[in-house]
Amino acid sequence: MYDMAHLREATDAFWHLIRRELGFGPAELTREGDFWDIWQSPDLLLSQTCGYPYRAVLHDKVQLVGTPDYGLPGCPPGYYNSIFIRRRDDTRAALGDFDGARFAYNEALSQSGWAAPVHHMIGTGIRPGTLLETGGHAASFAAVRDGRADFAALDALTLQLLQSSDLDGTGDVVAMAATQPTPALPYITGTARDAEQLRSAISRAIAALPPQMAQQLCLRSVVTIPAQTYLDVPTPPGPDALLHAG
Repeated sequence: MYDMAHLREATDAFWHLIRRELGFGPAELTREGDFWDIWQSPDLLLSQTCGYPYRAVLHDKVQLVGTPDYGLPGCPPGYYNSIFIRRRDDTRAALGDFDGARFAYNEALSQSGWAAPVHHMIGTGIRPGTLLETGGHAASFAAVRDGRADFAALDALTLQLLQSSDLDGTGDVVAMAATQPTPALPYITGTARDAEQLRSAISRAIAALPPQMAQQLCLRSVVTIPAQTYLDVPTPPGPDALLHAG
């Protein structure tokens, strides 16, 4: 889920270490195809999904393997949060100033791009005036940077990784608020697989990663978070319901 171009070498090295620890698996990662088809395939060995798709659709179709701990500020191990962003030159400095403004989000089944920020906004009495669905966190970042949206919410790790990339204009966008932490994006496998075997292999692979690559990927460890903890995360209204709420 964080397979950015500048991280491909490190991501591939991580997979090769997992494969070595497992003793089997495809030689290369699958980077083509529809996420939903991959996640629900009976042949799924290992993937990463978002907490919202897991609780909404996948929880009875896959097994949780474990959750990576990215060591994010203000978050318990295995948790993450969403960071609201705005343009640096916007005179509106606080999130409350963006009531009625244009909000960019990646997709409506995203925990960090939709569910967490919308839950936060409703709790603080803020409603966006218009919505822009971008299809990805980097695209939401670009929409704010370019002035096509006033604000957006990106997951904290994505924002950190974008800022470490060569993406143009990263300095033109600043953070202004954060949501409460929720469980981070879990690793999943098919129902017929040995989830414990996979979790153990991932743990050993993280320990074996060269320090520079572990730092690039922000990987510290893999932790176990119960399925019910994911299922208990609040689900806010969808885009149409939010815009037409009284």
